Amino acid sequence: QVQLVESGGGLVQAGESLRLSCVASGSIFSINGMSWYRQVPGKQRELVATISSGGSTNYADSVKGRFTISRDNAKNTVYLQMNSLKPEDTAVYYCRVIVSSRIYWGQGTQVTVSS
Repeated sequence: QVQLVESGGGLVQAGESLRLSCVASGSIFSINGMSWYRQVPGKQRELVATISSGGSTNYADSVKGRFTISRDNAKNTVYLQMNSLKPEDTAVYYCRVIVSSRIYWGQGTQVTVSS
């Protein structure tokens, strides 16, 4: 079993920055893809950014140029650096990891951006 613990969410003003972290623990041999998703009430969860085991990254168009995903394989951790935050970035952010072809989700961390 794999557990994910997210941290770093909070309340900020538009234009400010936050850094989210997600640490994986448990029965881990190797982690494949690591991703961040977000969800607002009444809407589907959407992909924000993803990073492969080799370090290749992809971003949603809405966050390109503002958000950066990275990972530290030695620490089983994925990060999301969020700069120039906008009110429309307000959501619960979830990390998702793939371990041995199984998908695991974190519990979510709230990010609120005031205008």
